[in-house]
Amino acid sequence: MTEQKTVSHCDVFVLGGGPAGSTISALLAERGWNVVLAEKEQHPRFHIGESLLPLNMPLLQKLGVYDEVERIGMPKYGAEFNSPWHAGPPVTFDFSKAWDKTYPTAFEVRRSEFDEILFRNARNKGATTIEQCRVTGTEFPKGDDVVVETQLADGSRQTWRSRFVVDASGRDTFLANRFGIKRRNRYHNSAAMYGHFTGAQRLPGNSAGNISIFWFDHGWLWFIPLADGTTSVGAVCWPYYMKSRKKDPTGFFMDTIAMSPKLQERLCDAKLTHEVTATGNFSYRAQRMHGERYIMIGDAYAFIDPVFSSGVMLAMNSAFEGADVVDASLRDPQAAPALLRRFDRSVRSGIDSFSWFIYRMTNPTIRDMFMGPANVLRMQEAVLSLLAGDLFRGTPIRWSLRAFKSVYYFLNLLHPARTLAAWRRRKWILRERLAETQGT
Repeated sequence: MTEQKTVSHCDVFVLGGGPAGSTISALLAERGWNVVLAEKEQHPRFHIGESLLPLNMPLLQKLGVYDEVERIGMPKYGAEFNSPWHAGPPVTFDFSKAWDKTYPTAFEVRRSEFDEILFRNARNKGATTIEQCRVTGTEFPKGDDVVVETQLADGSRQTWRSRFVVDASGRDTFLANRFGIKRRNRYHNSAAMYGHFTGAQRLPGNSAGNISIFWFDHGWLWFIPLADGTTSVGAVCWPYYMKSRKKDPTGFFMDTIAMSPKLQERLCDAKLTHEVTATGNFSYRAQRMHGERYIMIGDAYAFIDPVFSSGVMLAMNSAFEGADVVDASLRDPQAAPALLRRFDRSVRSGIDSFSWFIYRMTNPTIRDMFMGPANVLRMQEAVLSLLAGDLFRGTPIRWSLRAFKSVYYFLNLLHPARTLAAWRRRKWILRERLAETQGT
């Protein structure tokens, strides 16, 4: 007996109900389009990446969800950096000292709650939302609607015919995998492990919600306080270190935390709430982010190391710009190419701006500069603006960031032995990664 499939129609099919997919669905539904938003899981569901940036705030306001997020959020005024190679106290970067002081705060959020707020907002704005809906295939017939095959939790199958598809599938990278265009990052590779704790010692006063970063020999660790008393703690490490594990993930994770005495002290009375989670192959990018009747937004296109908490900000910003692209493609196709070029350029520029710093965060020179900040030529204000996610509003930080990079290269020349050793170590790590990639 042939299995019966239902066939439905929509203007836009959005794959993935995370921040990117929910944001673009809400925006397009507000513009009157028939939007279907499919999420493979059931909200609320766990997700890592709890730290937002100040420039997330105007996006939340435009979506009309700022007050809801504020109710679940832990106020975040800045980021604290801790280095075992530098004497003196940690260095805190306060967002209020950025170039533009308009958005001096952000939130730490439990992603299960945050993502559900955005998903429900898309529904409230008029999008059709379907949970526990797995996309099993897509076809792009020339001159006809895109065909999207889905399977629901009860096993039933449904076919959607859509004029446009938005891939917001996150690290599943549905279309990039289907087209064979996903590439691991040649210049950066890391793996992560993380867990949630209760009873962790937080910073005093307004700093209680600040994210803390701890460098250690094999990477860096994060400490993110959440409003319900839970603290997210994780380690982002080079793959060679993860391969050295000789015990269970929890024991290995606790041994890793012990390599940072300052972090271990803040967790001395803390208890893990769940098992430790590990993930690898952190950094990747697709060879393109758009094509005939589709775009990729957020992590579906690219993911970079989370040291600056850029993921949600970049995802939501790409959704705002992507909404203009989709709207034009459906309403005024002649205007779409120019918007696509702007969308492509903007998304790549944002990723590249963060990536320059991320690739160098374990370099001794960049650590020196972060642990001894100076505002010559407004360099500190510019870096703070980048850390706040202020990359898309035309804030004039470009020349000060270039000055910062010039100082970085100059200081590298002043310490040739140290610079050469760091370069050799990084080359060795990248060779190890290339050999692993070629072997898979």
